[in-house]
Amino acid sequence: MLYLIPPEELAEALPGEPRYRADQLRRWLYETPVLGSEAMKNLPARLRTEIDSRHWPFAVDLEQSADAGTTRKWLFRTPDGASIESVLMGYPRRTTLCISSQAGCAMACTFCATGQFGFERHLEPGEIVAQVAYANAHIREHGLENSPQRVTNIVFMGMGEPLANFSRVNEALRRLIEVMGISARSITVSTVGVVPGIRRLTEAPWKVNLAVSLHAADDQLRDELVPLNKRYDLANVIEACRRYRDEKGRRISIEWALIDGKNDTVDQARKLAAIAWDLRAHVNVIALNQTPLSQDAPPSPRQVQAFMTALTDAGANATLRDTRGRDIDAACGQLRVRSATSPNA
Repeated sequence: MLYLIPPEELAEALPGEPRYRADQLRRWLYETPVLGSEAMKNLPARLRTEIDSRHWPFAVDLEQSADAGTTRKWLFRTPDGASIESVLMGYPRRTTLCISSQAGCAMACTFCATGQFGFERHLEPGEIVAQVAYANAHIREHGLENSPQRVTNIVFMGMGEPLANFSRVNEALRRLIEVMGISARSITVSTVGVVPGIRRLTEAPWKVNLAVSLHAADDQLRDELVPLNKRYDLANVIEACRRYRDEKGRRISIEWALIDGKNDTVDQARKLAAIAWDLRAHVNVIALNQTPLSQDAPPSPRQVQAFMTALTDAGANATLRDTRGRDIDAACGQLRVRSATSPNA
């Protein structure tokens, strides 16, 4: 598969072809991607036919659209049967793509659809980058209403824990930044608190944004919601984030999925505000997008507002995020869950 080959080595995939063919192919794959090889017009017809079956490292298993076409979700399937989910979200000034770094996830967060299926395997760098290329190719062919006609922002917030797959994610970042020309400041890597991975990302050359998914502001509750906390507790996570902020000069974001009766209390809001103040972090709050295999549910609108009021009154810089694509199972892993549990699957 062409995306599984480092872009600098594409010539090896085209034996007998002149060197410039590899350069042309690299531009079609990374700079101006297209859905099908037949659109690569400056390549000979015979070569387009030959590479067609090697174009994408996955096939589209399911595709859904919501929010008047500005939210699109894909479930990709790799030749070995692994599932990959990506969500494209169009806004007036940006087009954000949420991508996966693993098939499944081993973190076992209680409320997460991906974690409920467990871990399959790491995604290769080309499988990660190909999600971005596919979204750009799809936009080029089909357009995206009232939004930039390309992916402007990338968030590693799909299936999997990016920093548990650090070496491959690091290479994917290199290709996204150096080959595709995407600004590091437009890329966000999210983690539930893999402290060694945060440290390795601190040493990497990319000044990407770091988002930490806390979901609880004390170790007792976080042990319950995010089992990894038993290995890397809040104090260690906060210290690693503080170092990343200081070394990279990038603001930390804290992600918080509000769960009814668990982390939606005034006490949790005040503790969260203290952590955010310490890290000079911005807090992104979103009501839980409920998954079919969990009893966890989002709070009522009144409780959400009470939490936000307590959070901001305590001095936190916080935003209540809109829930996009609820009707198309837009939370990480949900489309896979629906597909696997459907009686027609």
